[in-house]
Amino acid sequence: MKEFKNSNQGLVNTTLTVGEEEISAPILILKEETDNNEEYSAGYLQRPKVLFFDVNETLLDLNSMKKSIGAALGGHPELMSLWFTTMLQYSLVTTVANQYHDFGTIGAAALIMVAHKNGIDITDKQAKDAVAPILSLPAHPEVKEALLLLRREGFKLVAFTNSSNKAVETQLKYAGIHDLFDDVLSIEDVGKFKPHADTYNWAAKKMGLKSNECMLIAAHGWDVAGANWAGWQTAFVSRPGQQLFPLANLPEINKENILLVAQKLISIPFQQL
Repeated sequence: MKEFKNSNQGLVNTTLTVGEEEISAPILILKEETDNNEEYSAGYLQRPKVLFFDVNETLLDLNSMKKSIGAALGGHPELMSLWFTTMLQYSLVTTVANQYHDFGTIGAAALIMVAHKNGIDITDKQAKDAVAPILSLPAHPEVKEALLLLRREGFKLVAFTNSSNKAVETQLKYAGIHDLFDDVLSIEDVGKFKPHADTYNWAAKKMGLKSNECMLIAAHGWDVAGANWAGWQTAFVSRPGQQLFPLANLPEINKENILLVAQKLISIPFQQL
């Protein structure tokens, strides 16, 4: 059962099976408050067959890149967030235009753009060298404990990322969490970046799942929105500075870190799909 928010009301449209027919009807649900954010009440969550984890920022801490990015940008580490959003923007530009370059290549190009916009000279090699530390990021402090907890509770875990296959393997091994995942999926294999709907449909099909059997766990409002629109359940990790997209449906779970998401998941009496 997948719920869709009705604006400014406590009603959701729910598809129910009656006999051999499916009907859509509004029902009232309760919501609970979490640090000024809402999420669906526990009684309406369903146990996902697979948990898909975004990687960059969700599992891995990008703050360690401030030094290399800041140095490349003339000693301005505060521009790192602009670099990352520019990289995301142009990953989507390539997708919309039916083009593909790996995330690292787009990252270097985005760094050159940000540098030039701020009157900073930078060579292609300097840009590539500055972006290279994205392959050696530490996991956020709570991540390993959360993944171990979910594995002990019988959840199937999949890393699902915009990084290339080679890059994500390197990233997860460096962070010491590669072996905690049952599978690792890169959008490189579909040639489109999240949040294109095809990426979520491809990932679900790759794992042999229906869309409502999947849950995405991510620290990006755009990723959570994309997964939700593709019919997935979602959990938003509200890392500092991250926001939900107001025009998208609320996530089923909204917590400050992955351990809290994991604790929420295992505490709810799910009904198996």
